Amino acid sequence: MKTIKVLGVHGLGDHRNSTWKHDWQEALKLVVPGQDSLQLECAFLSYDDIFETVDLSAWETMQAVWKLARSGADTALGRRRDVIGDISDRVRWTAGYVVAWVEDDAFKTKTRARVLDAIATEQPDIVVAHSLGSLVTYNAFCHDDAKKGTVAEVLAGVRYVTLGSQIGNAFVVGNLTNGRIEPLPLKSWHHLYNKEDDVFTAPIKLWTMPSFRQVETPFDIDGFADHSAVEYLTHLQTVENVWRPIAEQRINARAFGAARAPRRESAAVLAKQGRDPRRALLVGINNYPNPQDRLEGCVNDVFLMSSTLQECGFRPESIRVCLDERATAATITERLKWLLDDPRDGDERLFYYSGHGAVIPEYGEDLEPDRKTETLVPYDFDWSPETGIIDDQIFALYSQLPYAVRFGMIMDCCHSGGMHRQGGARVRGINPPDDIRHREIKWDAKTDMWVARDFKPLNRRFSSQPDVNAAFFGEDGAMTRLGRASLVRQQSEEEYKRRKRRAGSTKIGPYLPLIIEACQENEFSYEYRHGVTSYGAFTFALCQELRRRKRITFERLVEVTRDTLADLGYAQQPQILGPGAIVGARVPWSD
Repeated sequence: MKTIKVLGVHGLGDHRNSTWKHDWQEALKLVVPGQDSLQLECAFLSYDDIFETVDLSAWETMQAVWKLARSGADTALGRRRDVIGDISDRVRWTAGYVVAWVEDDAFKTKTRARVLDAIATEQPDIVVAHSLGSLVTYNAFCHDDAKKGTVAEVLAGVRYVTLGSQIGNAFVVGNLTNGRIEPLPLKSWHHLYNKEDDVFTAPIKLWTMPSFRQVETPFDIDGFADHSAVEYLTHLQTVENVWRPIAEQRINARAFGAARAPRRESAAVLAKQGRDPRRALLVGINNYPNPQDRLEGCVNDVFLMSSTLQECGFRPESIRVCLDERATAATITERLKWLLDDPRDGDERLFYYSGHGAVIPEYGEDLEPDRKTETLVPYDFDWSPETGIIDDQIFALYSQLPYAVRFGMIMDCCHSGGMHRQGGARVRGINPPDDIRHREIKWDAKTDMWVARDFKPLNRRFSSQPDVNAAFFGEDGAMTRLGRASLVRQQSEEEYKRRKRRAGSTKIGPYLPLIIEACQENEFSYEYRHGVTSYGAFTFALCQELRRRKRITFERLVEVTRDTLADLGYAQQPQILGPGAIVGARVPWSD
């Protein structure tokens, strides 16, 4: 009779008088196959007694809800806003619990020690961690204390199962994992994700851990039940993708025990097998619903960029386009998932956008407008973050990319607004309606005038260099900018340097794409008429230079494009941001 030892770690809520241990054990007995040949042994870990001493005020709890609900990464559009209005007595043991633990080092130290002691004592084959329990265990498993002695030996054979987890939540990633979820020293990791679970959960992309797998476990039950551990544990997808393979391997060790995760071949090897390491997504929008917002050159830009990329070696079938009324927020997001799916070292992925840009003033944790969000403007944009393409919604798609992948974002738009004047060049940015603009201004009684409202810097300690702060958070430090993973850049410059010294030559932090923008933050991006055909002035100049010049670096490409626009009299200065090694590297498809 073979044995499987399971260590269960509960999630949010007060479990001291609940039946959670019995419920979990009965659920596992019901769904784990082969129990005529297997003996299931369950042990459980609780930490409610530690949290009991934490005193949260109603205001602190409300701020906790805002911090967690702000993450819209890969969630259904609109879901994150609905959560804020659903406050009840259980919040202290949900949002308050998570934020209190993440922000309290002493709290984390105590729970980490308890987890690692349980690993050494119980020596489990499987660790099942629900909700906050997944944060507690992740924090323990990736800590230096887990790399020593018996604990390290046991963890090397552990199969980790997380469910209803907040590990991928932007607030958690920024404060607990320093902006990037890292592989764990475990045998495997299965992450059960239910998109209907609104307790601040999030999916996880972990391309750098071959034995990691996210299992979609959708279920929709009224109320708090969408977060139920038992529903996760007994879900058909969990049975087929987690419990059945584990049982088979345990019962027949010779046949299954040595099985390994499928090998992830490099992009170069897969290219020889027919897989294209290059992908491009091109978006262009002319015909916005409001006639005053319509542009002329964006669709032409997409075809110009596609032809240029094909001349540079991109295969036509590896380029997807999204135009006009088909370019909604949901459609663009889905195509971005395709663009960044299954990345391998050496891959080249490109996102190009031609259309309007905008800035949305948003409400902060004090429920007052105190920050701004940079957005692309899809066809169905209505000045809400859910209908824009903002960094909150896409950072999880790129921030976990392997560092050896090259991902570029080229955006021909501006975020300064500005209506088209008859007879002048069209501007690719829109002004907010008056109710949205009201968030940006306040009444000054001394001057009897409306003046700009003060906005709160998102990370004052990010860098001692003003130009670096502006590149990531805008000139006033209060903007979430596209492609910067601003939500997860919570650490200070000093903290980053300390981590970098410890990591040595190993890269740390979220992935930063190569970002090429048509103009500076407070400039306009203009359209250009080539004879009778309209294009973006920036796109036309960029493609012209790319076709004309061979073996050019990204940095130099932007410089010569900037010079061309200046020669033509356009008051816009294209910008480039990215890792220094990439900015100074040769454009790989410019030969």
